[in-house]
Amino acid sequence: MFLRASLPALLVVLGLPLASSAAGATLDARVATPAGKPVPGAVVVLEPLAGAVPAAKNRPHAVIEQRGAEFSPWVTVVQTGTAVDFPNNDTVRHHVYSFSQPKRFEIKLYAGKPGQPITFDKPGEVVIGCNIHDWMEAYVLVVESPYFGKTGPDGQVRIANLPAGRYRLQLWHPLQKAQAAASEIELAAAPARLNLVLDARAREPKPHTAIDQDSY
Repeated sequence: MFLRASLPALLVVLGLPLASSAAGATLDARVATPAGKPVPGAVVVLEPLAGAVPAAKNRPHAVIEQRGAEFSPWVTVVQTGTAVDFPNNDTVRHHVYSFSQPKRFEIKLYAGKPGQPITFDKPGEVVIGCNIHDWMEAYVLVVESPYFGKTGPDGQVRIANLPAGRYRLQLWHPLQKAQAAASEIELAAAPARLNLVLDARAREPKPHTAIDQDSY
């Protein structure tokens, strides 16, 4: 489930297969803007078109920490049912919350590691903030499929150990100008390369205000 208006914004170019892989198919993708600039923090999700979507074998776990009055990482992608910890590694307290429909929660003013993680049990986009420090924000994309990846600073991502078959490819970024149209691809035992184009704004750091160490 991907939020925002559904408008075409995705171009897929399949490259030639690479050397074969006994462990399964591998997808190497590069996500760039229409001007060719890499898009860091973009999420690529592959949904199998045949058969049931594999459930997680063990309870998956993720971490979004607070450091320097910022959330890290800024973008996280998890499969439904994933438990996420929100450790506060700052010397000030934070008040973490989300009003997003897939997961509403609140961790009131705290320091260190909360006693219980937050389980993201419904698919969709979750926006996270701090009730004390307005500039702090993070995004969690919760997906049903276990086959996903997030681009690095160079716009590159690799998704490995994929069963051969047909997939629906979804592309997402929190600052995309429109929802990218889904595309169907077929993967064989040999790895493949994709060039993906997404019209997304670059993240701009928000100004920090002075933090009162004694108050929070």
